[in-house]
Amino acid sequence: MADHRHDLLVIGGGPGGAATGYWAAQHGLDVVIVEAKRFPREKTCGDGLTPRAVHQLHEMGLRAELERYHRYDGLRAVAHDRTLELAWPDHPVYPNWGHVVRRCDLDSFVAANAVAAGAVLHQGTEATAPLFHRGLLTGATVSDKATGESRDILARYVVVADGANSRFGRSLGATRNRSYPQGMAIRGYFESPLHDDPWIESALNVRDRAGNSVPGYGWIFPVGDGTINVGIGLLSTFRDYKSINTSWLMGEFSATLPGYWEIDPDSPVAPPTGGRLPMAGSVNPKAGPNWLLVGDSGGSINPFNGEGIDYAYETGRMAADLVAEAIAERDGLVLSRYTQMLDDEFALYFKVARLFAKVIGNPALIRELTRVGMQSRTLMEWALRIMANLLREDELGPAEAAYKAIAGIVRLVPDRAAAV
Repeated sequence: MADHRHDLLVIGGGPGGAATGYWAAQHGLDVVIVEAKRFPREKTCGDGLTPRAVHQLHEMGLRAELERYHRYDGLRAVAHDRTLELAWPDHPVYPNWGHVVRRCDLDSFVAANAVAAGAVLHQGTEATAPLFHRGLLTGATVSDKATGESRDILARYVVVADGANSRFGRSLGATRNRSYPQGMAIRGYFESPLHDDPWIESALNVRDRAGNSVPGYGWIFPVGDGTINVGIGLLSTFRDYKSINTSWLMGEFSATLPGYWEIDPDSPVAPPTGGRLPMAGSVNPKAGPNWLLVGDSGGSINPFNGEGIDYAYETGRMAADLVAEAIAERDGLVLSRYTQMLDDEFALYFKVARLFAKVIGNPALIRELTRVGMQSRTLMEWALRIMANLLREDELGPAEAAYKAIAGIVRLVPDRAAAV
């Protein structure tokens, strides 16, 4: 056994783990992060950072770093032969712009920022098994993937941030509620002259090369480096979800992009990659006597838009704050507040999103909703604000009023009925 016990061991160095490590180090904790891969490394992602995510990165002192990457103004929605360019709304907390940053770059500099704050990062190091003493988690056995050598890392507290499949979380008893929506997505990169376009684009009624409607929604995110990120995603609420071939979907979508993108659909920069995304807080329990789940490992992904990066940053910060308080107070019961903190911040919003996910599982209904929505700029601006979780608490505007009306109804729905 190791003879040094850290204050905090973080399993995973992606968005949730790096944010946890940064904020824990800011609190002066002795924190060590283990990341199974080595940076830079690729991840399946749209690479788009919403205003919420940009705000969290600014809070971590990364404003100047972000300015090196492509900045965009809002969303271009394309459906039913109509196009609407929707600017990000003004907000008292969040900026009215986003950035597009490849995950191989983003995760590298956010992890480096945690190290600069004082966290220790072990790359190429996989947590293979939890360590227990008298029933209490005391750390993890880790393996150096280059040498195969194993060692134990001891810690007073552990934060699990090893991603959507979270092997370490499962070893602690965490499981996904399969009645909640799950996302499935695939993306690739293509060269395009519009690589620095000021809008990210969303295709709301995707069709194959024969003109037939296909499930899911597509995205085109300009990366600003000569390429665009092209992808398609769908929810488990869609009929025949399990039988859908995402590689085929990707091929059809890339072959039918609007001509102005000028891509060669047969020549991606790299082969497309895909993955599954647990959503709406679907993984539980998220807290144990001295451990917490953050980000994708806890299912903290927004079903409205598939966004997970911001929620990883936010939950990582919450976890770090609680661990710091628990150590300062010498009271591990502090961690028991984590679930309530998540509920206070996200539970109602995710519940509304779960019901929405169930509604849009009907292809005919989603086609009608998008057809009606695309007739009204105002309606689509409301939808953008709600779906990106950019509602204003200080304003009873149309979007806020619409959301509050829906949320008022959802509060009355038993949670088992809200699950899909």
